[in-house]
Amino acid sequence: MVTICWFRRDLRLADHPALVAATTQARAQGDEVVALFVVDPALWRSSGAPRLAYLTASLRALDEATGGRLVVRHGRAEDVVPAVAHAVGAASVHVSAATEPYGRRRDDAVEAALGAVPLVRTGCPYAVAPGRLRTGQGTPYQVFTPFRTAWLDHGWHDPAPRPRAVPWATLASDGVPDAPPTAAALPSAGEQAARERWHAFLHADLPGYDVDRNRPDLDVTSWMSVHLKHGEIHPRTMLADLAAAAAAASDRDGALATSVATYRSELAWREFHADVLWHRPDAARRSLRPVVPEDAWTTGPDADRLFEAWAEGRTGYPLVDAGMRQLRAQAWVHNRVRMVVASFLVKDLHIAWQRGAAHFMDQLVDGDVPQNQLNWQWVAGTGRDAAPYFRVFNPVTQGRTFDPDGGYVRRWVPELRDVPGGAVHEPWKLPGGLPAGYPERVVDHAREREVALADHARRPT
Repeated sequence: MVTICWFRRDLRLADHPALVAATTQARAQGDEVVALFVVDPALWRSSGAPRLAYLTASLRALDEATGGRLVVRHGRAEDVVPAVAHAVGAASVHVSAATEPYGRRRDDAVEAALGAVPLVRTGCPYAVAPGRLRTGQGTPYQVFTPFRTAWLDHGWHDPAPRPRAVPWATLASDGVPDAPPTAAALPSAGEQAARERWHAFLHADLPGYDVDRNRPDLDVTSWMSVHLKHGEIHPRTMLADLAAAAAAASDRDGALATSVATYRSELAWREFHADVLWHRPDAARRSLRPVVPEDAWTTGPDADRLFEAWAEGRTGYPLVDAGMRQLRAQAWVHNRVRMVVASFLVKDLHIAWQRGAAHFMDQLVDGDVPQNQLNWQWVAGTGRDAAPYFRVFNPVTQGRTFDPDGGYVRRWVPELRDVPGGAVHEPWKLPGGLPAGYPERVVDHAREREVALADHARRPT
């Protein structure tokens, strides 16, 4: 008999409680561990090329880490996992618990199909499992700040030790799928790459994170969303390292302590969104609250024309265009700019957030259902503890504030590379007119802001 460790959103060997449980059981019984990954056609079809290309690279890194013993099988999990388990006489199948709607349904189906073979869920992709925290009245949290307080008070386990000398089983594999073509320049994949990137951030950029994190021109964010999405590192590992960094700081180093607290809050937002989706699976597609009447949304050919201009980075607003071009080039966008481009789509172009969220999920290498959908709902004003709908990001003000010298815009919008300083954020005001090749503004922000506020005033009650 053998034990199966079914890898999903946990493509690593360190701080992997399900792998620890599988290895412990296997050693106690003198068994081996099958490292299994299932290429689910439903998930494969719904994932964009950048994310699939990254996934295949991460799987190859995991295969190397297991000594070439990763077993990849193609098909529906409820068919593949029981078939493998019965073929090898598995004593049990160990997994990290799924927390998203599709994953929860899938695992219930797999558990039923396994019959007498137990599906053992140990750990999950979060420091505190979604659904665990409740208010004093026993209800889910609706507001982030009290959730974060409860999250911090609850705490989390120490990182799980990496099992040594795992007795990996040898089993026929369908092989890692070929990566689909993508023009995006993707970051290095795999557990080792994740740890290296994280340690580089801790050393170089964490001390100034609280001050600089909103500056896309400085490129000092951690990029860890990509590695967290694929489970190449666990947030519990990151939280332990943050605690160590805070403990090592001198009492006078208040800036570092503040940056640690700020980064920890960003991880708490990730867990808050996962908790919201746990309680409201429909939040992946439906607004949690209405903010404008249905007739406020742009539809038909006008919506298609405006959406295409937005997606191609040709709106005539430099910060918006820079963000959308970065998305196409890197399959990633700075968080501040994500908020700006999302606000522009919803409140300047009056296109429903779901269409923008779907585009992001198709293009982002770190596309993650709870984070993507609930962050879009936050900007749109429809989610839990969201920005109010009447908060409309001004793309010019945002550019002048967070890209003051225009370096970010000039990097991604070459038509404006010769425009000096902050003037790059309002090229329509240049004495010589718009630089060659750069488009006119598709809408007037001031006017569309008033339209958005008027629509909000007649929202459903």
